[in-house]
Amino acid sequence: MFKGIIPAMVTPITNDQQINGSVVSQLVNKLIGSGVDGLFALGTNGEFHLLARDEKIKLTRLIVEEANGRVPVIVGVGGNSTSGVIELSKIMEDIGVDALSVITPFFITPSQEEVIKHYLAIAESTSLPIILYNIPSKTGMNLEPETVGTLAKIPNIVGIKDSSGNFDNIRAYIESTKQEDFFVMCGTDSLIFKTLEAGGVGAITATANAVPKTVVSIYQNWLNGNLKAAQEAQEKLKPLRSSFQYGTIPSVLKKTVELTGIPVGPPKLPVTELSGSALEKVKEVVTFYAEWESD
Repeated sequence: MFKGIIPAMVTPITNDQQINGSVVSQLVNKLIGSGVDGLFALGTNGEFHLLARDEKIKLTRLIVEEANGRVPVIVGVGGNSTSGVIELSKIMEDIGVDALSVITPFFITPSQEEVIKHYLAIAESTSLPIILYNIPSKTGMNLEPETVGTLAKIPNIVGIKDSSGNFDNIRAYIESTKQEDFFVMCGTDSLIFKTLEAGGVGAITATANAVPKTVVSIYQNWLNGNLKAAQEAQEKLKPLRSSFQYGTIPSVLKKTVELTGIPVGPPKLPVTELSGSALEKVKEVVTFYAEWESD
C-alpha cells in the first residue's frame, strides 16, 4: 500500500495566514495527476510545528476529501506528549486517513526505552498503520536500528521515513527489520535511488511538491529496470535541493511551487517569504526544470 513516491506536501495558506482550501485542492490534483503514489501531510515541510490543532484537522479533511481514495493519505500527528499524539490520532482516524506518521518527540530527548513506550502506547490506541519518522537534525534524537527492529514487531507499526541524511542509517533500518512485514522509505531526496537499490520501497519527498514528474521518474525508471535513467533523474534534483540554502524551511520550497503555478502562499510566521537575490536564484531553478515538468 505504501511505496513509490509520496510527496511531503507543503501547506497552502493565504496571505492572512489561514489554510487555503481551494489551493489545497489544486495541489492535491496536480500531484496525483503527476503520478505520485500517495500524499503525506503535516510533515516538516508541511509546517506541522507551526499549525494549530484546528488547522491540522481542517487541512486533513480537505486533503482526504479531494484525494477521494485515489491514493493513500498519510498524516503527521507527532508531538512531545504521548497523550496529545493519541488524541490527534483518534481525530485523524475518524476523518478517514490511511495511515499516521509519528515523528519522535522533540525539544526533550527521550531514551530509546522511553520512545519505545511512547510508540507502543500510540499503536495500541489506533487501528491505523503507523509510520515512524526519524529526523534527528530537527528533533535532537535518532531512532537506533535496534529500536526500529523492536518497534517493527508491533503489528500496526508498518514502516519508517528516515530523514537523517545518513545512508548507513537507512541501510541499518532495512537490515534490522528484514524479518518483519515492515518498509523503509527515505526522506532525504538525494538518497532515493540508493534507498531503492538497498531494499527500501521509495521516498516521502519534499521536492515532489515542485517537480513531481522528475521525482516520480526516479522510481518508475528504477521499477522498470532503467537504472541509468533513474540515476539521471536522481541527479536532476541537485539544483533544487541546493537552492534550499537560500531561505528558512519551507520558504524556498513554497516559492518554487508557487512559481510553477500553484499559489501555495507564504510560510507560516515567523518564517517569511523569499525576496531579493534569493528569489532571483529560485526563479533560475524553476526555469531549469520547466522542460522536464511540462505537460
